[in-house]
Amino acid sequence: MDREQVTEFLGQVPLLQCLPGSSIRRIAEAVQVKHYEPGDYVAREGEPVDGLCIILDGQAEVSAPANTEEANRPDYVLNKYDYFGYGTNSSVHQVNVIAVTKLSCFVLPSQYGHLLQTKTIWNAEETPESHSLMEQILHLEKLEVDIFRGFTLPEAPTFNQVFGGQLIAQALAAASKTVDCLKLVHSLHAIFLIAGDNNMPIIYQVHRERDGTSFATRKVEAKQKGLVMFTLIVSFQKEELGFEHQAAIMPDVPPPEQLLNMEEIRERRLTDPRFPMQYRNSAAKKKFVPWPIEMRFCQDSKSQHEPSLHYWFRARGKLSDDPALHRCVVAYASDLLYSGVSLNPHRKRGLKTYSLSLDHSMWFHKPVKADDWLLYVIDSPSAHGGRGFVTGRMFNRQGELIVSLTQEALIRRAKTPGQTPRPKL
Repeated sequence: MDREQVTEFLGQVPLLQCLPGSSIRRIAEAVQVKHYEPGDYVAREGEPVDGLCIILDGQAEVSAPANTEEANRPDYVLNKYDYFGYGTNSSVHQVNVIAVTKLSCFVLPSQYGHLLQTKTIWNAEETPESHSLMEQILHLEKLEVDIFRGFTLPEAPTFNQVFGGQLIAQALAAASKTVDCLKLVHSLHAIFLIAGDNNMPIIYQVHRERDGTSFATRKVEAKQKGLVMFTLIVSFQKEELGFEHQAAIMPDVPPPEQLLNMEEIRERRLTDPRFPMQYRNSAAKKKFVPWPIEMRFCQDSKSQHEPSLHYWFRARGKLSDDPALHRCVVAYASDLLYSGVSLNPHRKRGLKTYSLSLDHSMWFHKPVKADDWLLYVIDSPSAHGGRGFVTGRMFNRQGELIVSLTQEALIRRAKTPGQTPRPKL
């Protein structure tokens, strides 16, 4: 097996899938291959543990020590991707492991055990606190195989409920940590069921729907208080060469260096005499928390009633070099100001509205760096029946189409005091 094949195999081992891709590649460089004949002892009770052993091919039987009572003998068979020699508090084997058939194993020597102890799911060496806010938001705790826990951080922007982009990105992060690191998301489809509570952790349960040679499919359920609040279907693909064309053309817009970001726009409005003093004073008193995504708008206020929006965005700070992380960050950013574009033609003074995402789909066409500038082109071709529909395209600075998106959202007039309550969603 060549190095890429070894990396791909190790990426199928559930124990390793939650590690950063860089760690799996380093493990692929360090493992040794050992072969055994039927009946050979792979490990003997009382002998030193010499490292993590992963079954590559064949079967092995685990048998308890001879003095163990018959009812308590944990005899069972190890198959491909199973492992032993990790997570034990003893320096010696507690059981015998015997080859049942011709057996091949990958062995990671004990001196490389530190590769299994990473600081985060995205970075082997650095703690979450040293990362950008965006990467901290996407840091999940692994509770057990296929179950993760995420949080809404106090430093992150807060909304009335858990931000939809956070649910998409954290669920995608959970799914990404159950496939091998050579497979990356190429499409996802999300359904928002009920609003989430910002003050409660979110449990992400990943279901392994399919694992193929080129593709893998995952279903993720996000839960709070035991209720499923959000579901995500994700398809992953191993990179391959194929036919290529691009008909989409990036709009001709100013580069981000010539545009103002949200903080600069806010500062200008606070000192702009054209805005009422009451508005400026009220805005100045509100706590302002910079978003983890920097945004620079291409259109001026005259275009705010058009059913379209163009803006550049990138993650603030430097992200770890994990391709899966960068796609999760793009998924987070994709829901910022997205559905609101369908309300643009209907905005007028005094009209208060609200929107709630119903579903969200993304297709990743090419590799992406989320800490480099991307142009987000949003259009709303239709709104009807209390639902607004938006489409999106993301381009890199070279004009390559990186991502295509669609979303439908509930859009309604906000309730006013004394108004008859509307039916709940």
